Parts: sequence; C-alpha cells; structure tokens
Amino acid sequence: MKMKKTLSLMLASAMSLALLAGCGGGGGASGAASSNPPAASNPPAASSQPASSGAQGAQYDGVELTMWSMWSSGEPQANVIEEAAAAFKEQTGATVNIEFKGRDVNKVLTASLEAKEKIDIIEDDYQRIANTYPNILDLTDMAKAVNYDSWSYACLNNQVIEWVGHLNSIVEQPQVGGVFYDKDAFEKAGVTAEPKTWAEFLDACQKIKDAGVGPVAQDSAYANFAFYHQLVRHLGEEKITELATNGGWSGTAAEQAAQDIIDLRNKGFLADGAPDEFPSSQNKIGFGQAAMIVCANYVTAEVNANTGTQVNWGLFNYPAVDGGAENSAAYAGANSLAITSYSENAQAAFDFIIFLTTGEMDQKMADAAAQIPADSRNTAPANLTGTIETLLAADKTMTWCAGLNANTDLKDTIKSMCTELFEGKYATGADFCKALDALY
Repeated sequence: MKMKKTLSLMLASAMSLALLAGCGGGGGASGAASSNPPAASNPPAASSQPASSGAQGAQYDGVELTMWSMWSSGEPQANVIEEAAAAFKEQTGATVNIEFKGRDVNKVLTASLEAKEKIDIIEDDYQRIANTYPNILDLTDMAKAVNYDSWSYACLNNQVIEWVGHLNSIVEQPQVGGVFYDKDAFEKAGVTAEPKTWAEFLDACQKIKDAGVGPVAQDSAYANFAFYHQLVRHLGEEKITELATNGGWSGTAAEQAAQDIIDLRNKGFLADGAPDEFPSSQNKIGFGQAAMIVCANYVTAEVNANTGTQVNWGLFNYPAVDGGAENSAAYAGANSLAITSYSENAQAAFDFIIFLTTGEMDQKMADAAAQIPADSRNTAPANLTGTIETLLAADKTMTWCAGLNANTDLKDTIKSMCTELFEGKYATGADFCKALDALY
C-alpha cells in the first residue's frame, strides 16, 4: 500500500506541473526547460506499483496508448513490457497497446512519425531518437517533475541534451564499456584494487602474469575499440576525428597511445594468441587463461554462455594516462523510450515509461534480460557487477570508435592496422603513426 501511495503522489505531482506549465495532455516540444521548480522533490520509490486516484476513480480510465517496441514478441524484454502494461492498466485504467516491431523498427519509424501515425511511445537507440526521428516530445519538464536526474545516468542524459538541446528520451536499457575482469583472477594474483591509472594497470598486469594467467584478452574484432580507448585518453574524440579525416598523426599524442599498446605486447601482457579470431580470446577468461578484456557489457554473457562457466565478473573504467585529454570518458549508450510530440496523452505515456524504467519493473527487466538497470537504485545482475558505478562515475560518454570511423574511405584499413598494432607489426608508436599518415 505504501508503494502504491508513493507512485500515486508522483503521478499527481507530475500532472499538476504539466497543467501549470500549460502543457495539458498533448502538445509539442517546449524547446526549453521550464522555469517552474519541480513539483515532486523526491523520486518514486525504488519498488513502486501504479496506483489509482482513489475516490476519483482510475487516473487514466479510458486512455489508450500505442507503443512501438524494438523487441519481438516472446523475448525477455517484450515479456516484461507486457507485464508492466498489464499492471499499469490495472491500477491507472490506461491501456497500453504494444506493437512489437523487432529490430527493424528503425527502418519505418521516420516515415511513420512524419505521417503522424497513431503512436504515443517509441523504443529505439537513443542516438537515433535524438538525431534521426521527427516529432519527438521535449521531456525536460516532466523529467524534472519526478526528479529524474536523481536516479538516472547523467552521462547519457547530458549526451542527449548535447545532441538535441533538451532531454527527449528516457533510458530503458543502458550499455557501458570498459575493462571487464575476472575478480577471482585478480584475487589469486594479489591485485587488491581496481587500477585507476595506466601505471596501476601495468602493475596489475605484471602480478597477473606472474600468477600464470594472461593479463589481457584481445580478439581482432575489437582491436580498434581497445586502441580507441587509449587514443581517447591521450587525444580526446574530437582530435581523433580530425586526424582520421585529414591525417597528421605523426608528432601527436597518438604516437604515445600506440607505443603504450606496443609496450603492453612486449611485456607479455596480452593473453596467448592475442589478438585471436573472435571469440577465442575473450573465451579464455571463462577458461581461466586470461583475466581482462576491453569490451562492452554484453561480453560477460557471451563468455559465460560460450564456456559454460559463471565468471565472477567485475568492471572498471579504462585507466587514466598522465596528462590525458579525456581521462574519465566511458563508452556508453542506451536503448531508450520517447513520446511523440503529437500524442494526445503525453502525461500518461510518460508515467508508463517511468513505471517501466524504475523500481520493480526495471529490476525485472534487468534480471530477465541480463542488462544494466535503468534505475541506478536497482541491482545489476551478477555478471554486470560494477556497471552501474561505472556509468554513474562517467562524466562524458565515448562512442564506439566514431572518431576512427569518421573517414569512411579509410575506416576499414585503419581497423586492420589496429589489429596489426596488437600483433606487433610496428616497432614504435611513431612507426605506426607514420604508416597511418601514408594512407592520406
């Protein structure tokens, strides 16, 4: 009962703010943050259920919402969304009609939104929502009303605002990258703390090697992603994009970034056979032959499934380098939810989104789909330990090699050269950068 009252108050407060702001139940994007203070100073309870409005009857009785989902019927994510819709209807009266479009939803959304088809909620990659789709509602005021910033991930919210100028989506399935590692391998080697600097990382590698385990797994498929982390630390993404587009790598901090990888190999800190063909090297973590890998959070489930083991996973952000340009950036992304600017029931749609992405339903989603919770107050699955903390600590998101891929004519060649860097083809970082410049 206490949980029901909490969300009921939250919904009522959010609706009050919407009325005060003159938004009503539909409306277009406001384009700027409201000057009104948030109507709700506290976030919804960590395990809340929707509640009706008591004597007034169901709050959204008769309201119908249409959601286009990126999942297919029967998938774990789809099952949780259906469960959330049923619970939301029971308590608020609103019917959420879910159309499971599958991964190709992105191929039809632009035209459908331009035509203003009957859609209230969409679900897709947050970058596409920000940069591709028309007629998406500004959620700034609604998010403020429920104190969204208090439990969400600032790095993801800030990235959306940088793209669009305001918040136009709510995170549903966060993703994060960094150094995923076997805690048991660390303990066996006497590594008692997660490395925060490159020097600490090298020290940990030496201890792990001395314990008879390959420190770093590396598959060729992700060689560019691993090296990209080192480049971002030394150069920052903007500079990487400039160099990838125009050349001029020699004489920059890219030489030191490449030298760091060469030194890593020369010290014997790569697992045997690295870089291997995917997924041979990452699987070595499951077999106890390697301790760490630079990848995104899905690697944990892949390794566990491929090797039939349950690795005691941990995660830390890629280590900082001396004088680095972007020392705390972390790869992050999300599948998110957004509301159409022409929805006639935008507040009800928002309340359903918050219900789905917080508390009990969000925890169910995290557990069923083995994903990072959207609500940072919830608990990540065991194989994703450390992901919430890494996302919360990141002050800037890092893309998946967008800087290196900026030159479409050269991106495949550059990716191949990153693999060669890990293979030991280049004697020095200067040699590697000279070879890059020869491409232009």
